[in-house]
Formats: sequence, C-alpha cells, structure tokens
Amino acid sequence: MKRFLIYVLSIGFAIGLKAQSSSQKVVSKNEFSKLDSNKNGTLERDELSRIWTQIKQHDTDNNGKITLEEFSKFEIPHLETKGDIILNIKYKTTKEEDLYLDVYYPTIKPETKKYPIMLYTHGGGWFNGSKENIMKSPVKEPFLELVEQGFAVVSINYRLTRQKSVLMRDCVIDAMDALRYISKNSDALKLDANQVYVLGDSAGGHIAQMITLANPNDFKGDENLYGNPYKVIAGVSWYGPSDFTIKKLFETDDPTKEADRFSSRITKEESDPEKIQVMYREMSPIFYLTKKSPPLFMMAADNDTTIPVGHAYHMKEKADSIGANVDLFIVKNAGHNWRKAGGNINPTLEEITKKTVDFFLRYK
Repeated sequence: MKRFLIYVLSIGFAIGLKAQSSSQKVVSKNEFSKLDSNKNGTLERDELSRIWTQIKQHDTDNNGKITLEEFSKFEIPHLETKGDIILNIKYKTTKEEDLYLDVYYPTIKPETKKYPIMLYTHGGGWFNGSKENIMKSPVKEPFLELVEQGFAVVSINYRLTRQKSVLMRDCVIDAMDALRYISKNSDALKLDANQVYVLGDSAGGHIAQMITLANPNDFKGDENLYGNPYKVIAGVSWYGPSDFTIKKLFETDDPTKEADRFSSRITKEESDPEKIQVMYREMSPIFYLTKKSPPLFMMAADNDTTIPVGHAYHMKEKADSIGANVDLFIVKNAGHNWRKAGGNINPTLEEITKKTVDFFLRYK
C-alpha cells in the first residue's frame, strides 16, 4: 500500500498523497470520520454534494449511503503526475455548498521557497463541470507539461448556476476567493500568490479572463478571505467569451442556439433592462482590459458554435486600439473543445498544447 500524507489546513479537510501509482486509495477510518460530518457512520449526498455523482457508484447496495467498507475501495479521481498532490482542500463555505481545490506540485524545487501557481478554471457553461475536468483531454495535456516546467497546478471547484441562487458573478468570485485562500495560506501550501498564472476553457476561459483583467477588490466574496492579495502574471483563455453586451457575438448558423442562451446565468430573474445591461457589462472581460493589464492569450476555434470566434477577435481589436498585451491564435477546422469541424484541426492538439505552455514560459 502506498503511503498517504494527510493534511488538515485552516479551513477543512484534504488528502495528500505521493503521486507514484494509479491505485492510490483511501482506507483510513480517520479520513472517513472527517468526511462523515453528521457522524452517523455513513457518507451521504448532503455531506458530499459536489463529488457525489463521482463516487455514488461505490454505493454498492444502492441505498444512498456509503459505508466505511465501501469507502475503503474508493480511488480518489485526480490527474496522474509525478510530484506530490494535495486533494480536496476546502477553501470556502457558502450557503449552497463547500468548495474545494486540488494542488499538483512539481518534482523540481522552486527557484524561491514557494512555487508559482498555475490556476485551472474548468469549463461547463457555468452550469456543469468540476475540478476533475483537469483529467480530461484536451485540457490535461498542457497541465501535465506545466507541472513538469515547475508550476504548481491548482484546480478548483466553484459554484454553478444550475443552483437557483447562483449567478455567473458568483463563479468569478469563488475563483478569486480560491486565490485569496492560497494567499492566506501560502506558507503552509508553499505557493507564491504573487506569481499567479491562469488557464481556463470555455466558461472557465471567461473566468480566466476575468481573473487576469478585473480588479479583485471589485468582487468581494468571503469576508474571511477578502483582502488577501494575489498578483496575476499572465492568463490564457481557450474559447471563452469576452463580451455579453453584444448579442451578435453569440449568433451562429446553428438554429438551436439562441444568441441570449447564457443570459439567465448572468441575470436569473432580473427584468429591469437597465440593470440587465449593467450585469452583462460586469461579466464582460473586455471592459476590464487596459494598457496595463497582464498579458492575455486568446485561443479560439474558427467553427465554434458554442462560443463563436468573434469573441476572440473582439478582444484583440480592443487590445490593439489601446496598446494592451493580448495575443490571438485561431485554430482552423475546429469547433468547441478543439473538436474536428470541417477537416483535421490545424494546428494539432500537440501544437496547441505547446503554444499554450510556451506562452506561460515566456512570462515565468
């Protein structure tokens, strides 16, 4: 059995492990007890709402509860890397759910006492997805390379708009609070909050833009975390939207996709037209871009019918007009998630990964 490193940080429970095997399992009664918040001897959906869909298959008798025996057979989902890993660090508690992050450490020693942070904000339309998205292609490839290049990769959960009370701005605030938590606990985690890089795809690409460009002081979240500073060095957005105020940017040839298909995730039940426009603008990264903004790399697909390529061109046009540092690269014959659309994608996924990694290394 592989040796497990258990960490209890200032906010909640985490599992640390040596990333040396694909068969690492939690078998300790101590860990089970910490997850069993109501102390009834079983784990249920209410206690593990975020990860329940991933672990419910371990409920072998289908009674809606996971026993210690069932739990001992559970393999924690994670990205396979060569360095140490800390999983499920609780960084924030909200009225909807507890939020967690994972840290994947490089094998090489940091140039200083702390590692630069490579934050991953997952996609899923602000409605689905989780930090475990990092395990899937095409996302996992750049992160596997980045951790080899000396970045500590941090993958986060954030609240999702499928919950009635959650707006898109809450997704952004949660991501910022994750960085504030890291800043607050930087010594314990050995992470440098003054060296933050961020990569996101789709909805996560939007959040990555917001983190890169927006002033975090404008998005106050958890009072216990607010005010803990961090500094973004550079960001990459894979097919993320840049502006919600222009519906035309969302128009496609696909008749099933309405131009305002994401609007309710920003506004919910708001009906005042003026307030709606204010909310659209607040969630549009383009309005935070200035000449002094950190470098941003917009990568988009020419045949994307989910987030049309016009969003990337739109951001680049503004950047050029004000002298901001925004790079643009369009992948040909590609749809959302770099799916083939009209032929073989150009460049290849390997080359897309290289361009992404090279951009970050330019500013490391």
